Amino acid sequence: MLSLKFQRPLPRRLATLLAASALTLFSNAASAEPDIVAGPGAEPECFAPWAQDTKYFKFAPKPGPYRIALANGFIGNTWRIQMIKTAKAYAEQPEVKAKLAEFKVVSTGEDLAAQLAAVDNFIAAGYDAIVVNAQNPAAFTPVIKRANKAGVVLVAFDNTLDSDEAINVNVDQKGLGIYWADWLIKNIPDGGKILEVRGVEGTSVDRDRHEGIQETLAASGKKWETVEVVGKWDDGTAQKVTADAVAVHKKFDGVTVQGGSTGTVRALMDAGHPFVPVGGETENGFRKLCGAHGGEGLKCASGGTGPAQVAVAIKTAIAALEGAVVPQSIRLPLATTEDPNFKDGENYYSDQSDNFFVGNAFPTCGINFTAQEIMGQSEQDQ
Repeated sequence: MLSLKFQRPLPRRLATLLAASALTLFSNAASAEPDIVAGPGAEPECFAPWAQDTKYFKFAPKPGPYRIALANGFIGNTWRIQMIKTAKAYAEQPEVKAKLAEFKVVSTGEDLAAQLAAVDNFIAAGYDAIVVNAQNPAAFTPVIKRANKAGVVLVAFDNTLDSDEAINVNVDQKGLGIYWADWLIKNIPDGGKILEVRGVEGTSVDRDRHEGIQETLAASGKKWETVEVVGKWDDGTAQKVTADAVAVHKKFDGVTVQGGSTGTVRALMDAGHPFVPVGGETENGFRKLCGAHGGEGLKCASGGTGPAQVAVAIKTAIAALEGAVVPQSIRLPLATTEDPNFKDGENYYSDQSDNFFVGNAFPTCGINFTAQEIMGQSEQDQ
């Protein structure tokens, strides 16, 4: 609030002038928020609206180059590491770099308060846009309001926000859970015991994928028993919790794993567990195993969300800063491959690291990266 206090009454002309100045100040602050406008938006083949009733934002255009920050939370798995490297690789592309005065990266771990504080700090420091992989989908409402008041473009991706006041960029995470469950239903005709290896607790991705899996299994009319473990989308963690689950439960009829798919399958193999249908993510190591052991009974469905969606989020932020009309919620396509279609050199790469997520491209956005471009970057804050 603007507070003015005087010892004696002001002359009418001066009072009028100050009142008009205050009104202008507040009007400018209000106008910093995006306008809600009619679609279609810019580049609809890339910035595809989530649904027919998705609203569209238009921010007041700002002159570049821009200061943009990536506020990441959890970083303890290969997807997040590749995501940060992909963000840096995208920021280094000549046509993108020319639009950036600064690109800042911060990872705050699983500490939600630290992530919120980091976003607040970027707002206070005058950054033009902030892209965020949110640690909690419901906790950002006050931060979103502060960003909008300050004219800062806030774009959430992957773990998006339960809000229609910030831009969300994502694949259909619940749809991915539905995809895995549908595939298990087809390949386990009589129902059975399923091991569900979940992701990072409290995130929207883990919640949405889990709901998609469980709702689809329940609606199938078959009898299912699910054992849930927390793998944190990390191979080492997933391998340990899978090994522990096999030691306790002895046998599963199928597996669905949100991430850490390579570690999950290796745990099954190390325990001598028979090969069963596995619905997993797009890790190169997982697809290597699926390709190598498909003839031995390891039937796989691999689907997921390439880390390159961070590049789409940055592209969206730049478009919004330039005054383009963009959907409030943007839907990206899933990348999927199923048995028996695993092909070396096509949808997995035997000469590349296990810890590389394939399907890391969004051609409709002109975004595609080689492994070399990504792996040459650092995952450290900058």
